[in-house]
Order: sequence, then structure tokens, then C-alpha cells
Amino acid sequence: MAVTQADPTTFLWEGRDKRGVKLKGQQIASNPNLVRAELRRQGISPIRVRKKPRPLLGGAGKRITPKEISVFSRQLATMLKSGVPLVTSFQIISGGVKNPRMRKMLEKVRAEVEGGGSLYEALSAHPVQFDELYTNLVRAGESAGVLDTILDEIASYKERIESIKGKIKKALYYPIAVIGVAVVVSAILLIYVIPQFEGIFASFGASLPAFTQAIIDASRWLRSNGLFVLAGVVIGITAFIMVKKRSKPFVRWLDRISLKIPIVGEILEKSAIARFCRTLAITFAAGVPLVDALKIVGGATGNVVFNEAAMRIREDVSVGHQLQLAMQQTNLFPNMVIQMAAIGEEAGSLDAMLVKVAEAYEEEVNNSVDALSSLLEPLIIVFIGAVVGTMVIAMYLPIFKMAAVV
Repeated sequence: MAVTQADPTTFLWEGRDKRGVKLKGQQIASNPNLVRAELRRQGISPIRVRKKPRPLLGGAGKRITPKEISVFSRQLATMLKSGVPLVTSFQIISGGVKNPRMRKMLEKVRAEVEGGGSLYEALSAHPVQFDELYTNLVRAGESAGVLDTILDEIASYKERIESIKGKIKKALYYPIAVIGVAVVVSAILLIYVIPQFEGIFASFGASLPAFTQAIIDASRWLRSNGLFVLAGVVIGITAFIMVKKRSKPFVRWLDRISLKIPIVGEILEKSAIARFCRTLAITFAAGVPLVDALKIVGGATGNVVFNEAAMRIREDVSVGHQLQLAMQQTNLFPNMVIQMAAIGEEAGSLDAMLVKVAEAYEEEVNNSVDALSSLLEPLIIVFIGAVVGTMVIAMYLPIFKMAAVV
């Protein structure tokens, strides 16, 4: 019968050394007896050993980000290259992690490895943080005895992918955030500022210009129905998020539509192709069979359309078709990508060719995002100016009209 190993815990300890000097510190272990035994081994007489208390606020820690996984991979690769044992490396890394959730996960992985399990098996128990791509590359690295090299490549891969994702998010979220600010400012003007002018205009007893009257009517409507509008927006956003999480047909439709948006769709398509090529290159170079690599690649593209295409390519390759022919049948990949894949297959350097394609498309994505950002900034400024300026002009039109009459 297998014995279940207790989860590692951080213990605070106090003790005295051989000189009688009082020392204190903390150590990760499965139980306090192991801490006491380790202290005695170091010549320290333990006085007190207790569990480290959890903070009242934020004890669980924030979610583990891909950047944290990338940093962890780089640190682990560096330590393994320096000859530090795997278990010791985990102990050192987890001791320097600030995110409690990340630290707890690394402690669990360390305990699993220390108990005789492989790193692949230990990481597979955390599929959210270590996806199929990560764990398969680790398994290949362990089998070939080049785990440090593989981890270094994983870190570089994740850094590139996150860099592209970050730039695309910045290009998309920036205009959305600014438009949101414009909507909030407009609502404040309509709810609080316009009514002040409305009272002034009512004291004049004169008819208002149609433009001004339309703005005042909009202000009245928003004051009467503002709560309903806000509730509708909140419900709409919540419904969108829930449907996006639970409905695969909706996600498929959303990804298809996103690829057809002018300018943005081209950036998303190039980004998906870059991820496809980069992921396939790193998995194939690590010794993962092409059919298995294609299964992993689909989920790394970040788009359901390309994910489904990767599955179709996998089916074609599994029955003997060449990769370049299978890619051509999807009608998603440009001719240059297909030709580079064909050359790589013929020359036996598929991974090298795919890396070159990925680098070319990553560069195009970077340039496109920079160009889009440069184009959007003046347009957004003009948009905000037009929104605010329209209301200001509408409020001052009656004053100009009366001044002209006088």
C-alpha cells in the first residue's frame, strides 16, 4: 500500500548553536520533526518549531502568471547547468518566490520529485500552469538527459510568446480603455454639467437651437434611465464573458470574426502563424514525434480556427501526407510558410526552417503593432476632442445666438 506523503509546509524555528547564540529562521519540510532533525545535523539545538502563520489578507496569493513560469524555467535551467541538484534547485527557487500560490506549487513539485517521481509527472499535476507543451518538452529533456537545455529553450519560447501577446493586448486594449474613459466623461457631462446649463437656458425663456435641445433631451433621458443603462452594460459584459467561457461554437465564431477585422485581423493571423511555427519547431527539435507535436501545437496558437487546422494537419500527417501538403489543404497558411516547410522537410531541417518563419512573422507582428499604435493615438485624441467639443459647442450655441441678437 502506497504511503501518501504530506504536503510541504514552511516552518519557523528558533534554536541555539554550540556557542549558545540564539538563531532563528524558516525551513520547508513535511513535518516539524524533519526540521528538528536538520537543525541538529547542522549543530543547532532546536528550541521552538512552528508552522508559519498565514497572513489575514492575501494569504492565497495572486494567480500564477506565464511570466512567473518563464522566470522559474530560466532559474531552474541556470541552476541545473551549474550542477545544482534538482531538489535543491526547487528549494532555492521556492524560497525566493514572493507569490504564495507559486511557492506552494513549487513546494509540492519538489516534494513529488524528492519522493522519487519524475519532474514530468510532478509538473503534470498542475496542468493550468504547466500545459501539455511544457510537460512534453520536459519529458523529452529528461529522456535525452538535456533537461537544462530544454528548460532554457522553454524560457526563451515563453518570453517571445508573451512579448507578442503583450504587444497585441496593448494595441487592442489601449483604444478600448480610452473610449471607455470618453464614455464616462460624456456621461458625467450629461448627468451633472448639462442640467446646470438647462436651468440657465430656461430662465431666458427663448427657444433653443435644435442641436442644443437634442443634447439636453439626451441628458434628461440618461438621468431617467441611467441605472437601466448601467445594469444593461454590466449584464451584457457578464453574459459575454460567461458565454465565451462555456460555448465553443461562440468562441469559434468570435475567433473567425476577429481574423476578418481590418488591420487587427491581419495582426492576429500573423501572430497565430508565428506561434504555430515557433511551437512546432521547439517540440520537433526536442525529439517529440511530428504527429504528437501537432497535437500540442494547436492549443498554443491562441485561436480556435488555427487549432482546428492543426488537428486536420495532424490527421493528414498521421496517414502519410507531407507536412507542407497538409498545411496547404487548410487554406490558412501563406505560400511562403508552406514552401519553407517543404524545404525543411526535404533538407531534414524542418525545425530550423520553422524558426526562421516564426522570427519573420514575429518581426512583422511587432512592426504592425507599432504602426497601429502610432495611427491610433492621434485618432483617439481627435475622437475624445470631438465628443467633448460637441457638448461644449451645444451648450454655448444659445449664448452666441443671444449675443448676436443683442
